[in-house]
Amino acid sequence: MLLPDAERLCAALADSVRPDVHPDTALIGIHTGGVWVADRLHAALGLKTPLGSLDVSFYRDDFSRSGLHAQLKKSDMPFAVEDCPIIIVDDVLYTGRTIRAAMNEIFDYGRPARIDLAVLIDRGGRELPVCPRWTAQTLEVGAGKNLQLERSEAGVLTLRLVDA
Repeated sequence: MLLPDAERLCAALADSVRPDVHPDTALIGIHTGGVWVADRLHAALGLKTPLGSLDVSFYRDDFSRSGLHAQLKKSDMPFAVEDCPIIIVDDVLYTGRTIRAAMNEIFDYGRPARIDLAVLIDRGGRELPVCPRWTAQTLEVGAGKNLQLERSEAGVLTLRLVDA
């Protein structure tokens, strides 16, 4: 399977999001790939609100089954969430459980004006009623496979198909 160019997808996603962004919009990337995409969007959109990041590990509903991720990251919300329009950014949308966990964590910081979702890839397979407002590409990924966003030492983003 030929995978799309992740850097081009980031640029396309920024173009899609741009018409709907307000000056007070905040972006929150989900660790790790979502933070990388959010960083690209933040720069491309010229947003003034600092970029936020979430590690939703403790908010996942499968936490008791899967345990802690080996590389926990710190969540960082460097802006007031109360009444702020927020865009959650993630690399790959699959079941919707990560997005549900992200929304739960965001509400622990306050009540945003609204929450939208921007994803680089929507691979389908939803288990929860989660739908992105912006998607760079929809891509069918076979069962038993995961789509992974990687960042080189030079900071270049690429997509890779790996066994689940």
